[in-house]
Amino acid sequence: MSNLQRVTRRAALGLAAGAAMVLAAPAWAQVSFEGETIEWIIPFSEGGGSDKWARFYAPLLAEALPGNPTVVVKNMPGAGSTKGANFFASRAKPDGLTILGTSGSTQFPYLLGDPRVKFDYADWNVVLASATGGVAYLPKDLAAEWAKDPQAVIDNTDFIYGSQGATRLDLVPLLAWEMLGMRVDPVFGIKGRGDGRLMFERGEANIDYQTSSAFLSKVMPLVEQGDAVPIMTWGALDDDGNIVRDPTFPDVPTFKEVYTQVKGEEPSGPAWDAWKAFFIAGFPAQKMVFLPNGTPDEIVDTYSAAFKAVTERPDFAEISVKRLGVYPQSTGAAAEKRLQLGTVVDPEATDWIKNWLKERYGVELG
Repeated sequence: MSNLQRVTRRAALGLAAGAAMVLAAPAWAQVSFEGETIEWIIPFSEGGGSDKWARFYAPLLAEALPGNPTVVVKNMPGAGSTKGANFFASRAKPDGLTILGTSGSTQFPYLLGDPRVKFDYADWNVVLASATGGVAYLPKDLAAEWAKDPQAVIDNTDFIYGSQGATRLDLVPLLAWEMLGMRVDPVFGIKGRGDGRLMFERGEANIDYQTSSAFLSKVMPLVEQGDAVPIMTWGALDDDGNIVRDPTFPDVPTFKEVYTQVKGEEPSGPAWDAWKAFFIAGFPAQKMVFLPNGTPDEIVDTYSAAFKAVTERPDFAEISVKRLGVYPQSTGAAAEKRLQLGTVVDPEATDWIKNWLKERYGVELG
């Protein structure tokens, strides 16, 4: 069975489960985690976007779950984020006491057939899906030159970038910058995007990108001090699947706009098709929360209801905007749809990306 078939089947099951929950609403309410500690595995280091996202949600989830358990975020970085995901797949018990938060950096190795991946998204139960954005930024001196003439900066600058790896979510900025003709030398091996930001702050890198949550909480102070200036976002998707300006950063042009400005034409061709496919998998469907295979329906329904209650709090928009930005936070059937977007990509786009990774970075995947 293909990934698409598995996810489509899961989406149908999710709809059926949602209908069943409506008919038997008291079932999930009977679940209680009173006195329990729930471990939320984040397969990245502290300080990055996924870590910030989980730490924002953790106390709200604890408040919304029956019994008000303690929710503890456990960082488990390593092996391109597959270490934590593999641990969850092989060790997490289906009792509701262990959940996993993934990112596009976890989705990409899965999509690319990375041999380190020992998990299957189709086996898990999605209970929250969070869209997000990404922002690329430069030091103030380079940014001032960029504002005058991006092409001159592209032609005359050697960029250094702290990267978690070419098969991670960093694939999106690395390919975007290459399409622009930028000479970007990635320093591979950092454990999280927070480490990339620290390289930028120390002057060891002269270009960086962060997901929206990390940008809002950690980079905005640098922007306010004048030490960092955003130059592009990856954009967002409208209802018709078109790339539009990121609603959290409406004054910052998208990569598509920058490309059109620099090249004199809109992006097209195999590189653009592949970039857009992985952008969609990595950002509009980026962060998700899962329960392990075999988790009873009543526990899955309890988590879905708890996250729905969190996102429907009257104050959610106010308390989340500085952490998450302005993006959809999905549960139930909508989360299943995001799961499909994040874990199913056209094989032609995948093949193109694999060839590019091999030619550009010497990365060979199965």
